[in-house]
Amino acid sequence: MQGVLLVLLSFLIGSIPFSYIVSHYVGGVDIRATGSGNVGATNVMRNLGIKVALLAFTLDLLKGFVAAWIGFNFGSPWLVLLCPAAAIIGHCYPIFLKFKGGKAVATTAGIVLYLSPWIFIILVLAFLAVVFISRYVSLGSVVIASLLPFMGILFHYDIKIVLLYFLAAVFVLIRHRENIIRLRQGNESKI
Repeated sequence: MQGVLLVLLSFLIGSIPFSYIVSHYVGGVDIRATGSGNVGATNVMRNLGIKVALLAFTLDLLKGFVAAWIGFNFGSPWLVLLCPAAAIIGHCYPIFLKFKGGKAVATTAGIVLYLSPWIFIILVLAFLAVVFISRYVSLGSVVIASLLPFMGILFHYDIKIVLLYFLAAVFVLIRHRENIIRLRQGNESKI
């Protein structure tokens, strides 16, 4: 029973729409009705600037970090997989925004930061390099999501963490499907 409650708590934490909250209270904007309409840090950055976006990104990252901490420190070993996965699902489908959320990049980053700091550092550097060279934030997100399961295999022996990283990558890639189409067509927005 405790495990079920911790997974539910992680889902609720993931459901907190920090990009919406920050853009509403700091910028006076409903981020869902601005720019791409995505409830994520990139849309916040494009509409309210880098400082507000960094705040939104950090808070979304903390959702994943806290969920990973909960999963790692309480209950059965399978909670290491289930609590962070619940936070990702909550971020993508938040109950507070009628199940229309973000793309899970920041929340996944928080999970990786807690469970695998070295992988986090490597992926941040890869993300920055891709974005610097291409000027596409979405391409950076797709590249690091694609690398994440392989990094998990390379750095971890625990099948639960590798499975978590695979599931996180699938969520990020699915949530970026429209971006991937625009990248292939040459219509994606650059920064």
